[in-house]
Amino acid sequence: MSSHTAEISPTLTRPTPPTVRANGLSDVVSDSLLIAWRSLKKIPRSPDWLIAATVQPIMFTLLFRYIFAGAIQSSLPVGVSAVNYLIAGIVAQSVVFNTMATGIGLTEDLQKGLMDRFRALPMTRSSVIVGRVLADVVLNAFVTMIGILAGLAAGFRPNGGAAEWSMTIALLVLTSLAFSWMMAFTGLSLKTVEAVNSVGFLWVFPLTFVSSAFVPTSTLPGWLRVFAENQPFTLLVNAVRGWLTGYPEVGNQGWLAAIWMVGVMVVFIPLSVWQYQRRTTR
Repeated sequence: MSSHTAEISPTLTRPTPPTVRANGLSDVVSDSLLIAWRSLKKIPRSPDWLIAATVQPIMFTLLFRYIFAGAIQSSLPVGVSAVNYLIAGIVAQSVVFNTMATGIGLTEDLQKGLMDRFRALPMTRSSVIVGRVLADVVLNAFVTMIGILAGLAAGFRPNGGAAEWSMTIALLVLTSLAFSWMMAFTGLSLKTVEAVNSVGFLWVFPLTFVSSAFVPTSTLPGWLRVFAENQPFTLLVNAVRGWLTGYPEVGNQGWLAAIWMVGVMVVFIPLSVWQYQRRTTR
């Protein structure tokens, strides 16, 4: 018995850990696209989430178009349509609201142990978050398109040309990326979906409602007006509204909004990667 054990014992070796590839740019891109495709493939199996996401801009469109538009019209300059004014704000708001899916999705993956399985694979760590963000930007673009179509059905009549639409789309995509990274950090920092929902709304509610999205900032109290006129979401809304409807004059607001969004990513991309490494190495 002992001799038999002695014969097989040299063959018992410790399992070799998975090979970790170097974090080259090509590895990050390929792994991120794979994770993004995985996230997008889940949507047909959970259409309830997509339905809920598309209902929100439609609901806001109907609410503000048919209930508040008359009251808001009186606060606008002569010749400015309340419908055009509101839909531009609703579209921008929907982009920001939909980024909460990034934080919720990452929190769910952590709860289900999916992150631990990814960590055991030979893949770049940052691609797990990058892929999720890319997938959510694609979904956000789809939901935003639904919101624009709902606005057109409700009377939204943009008059921007191809250049204006191109700048609008580029700025909205940049906004989606920026806020998705902010929500990624939120989702990786908290332990439950409920907490992510609560904290996520704390991020987006003051920005989207204390802004020019639904009323001119001139109608706000002085202390709120200072914040509303100098925060990035107002710059975003004014740029989108100006490009698509001609009111207000855009000036440099589009560039300032883009600088804000890049600044948000500069802060939250490294924070998100650091928090992901911290949560998955405990």
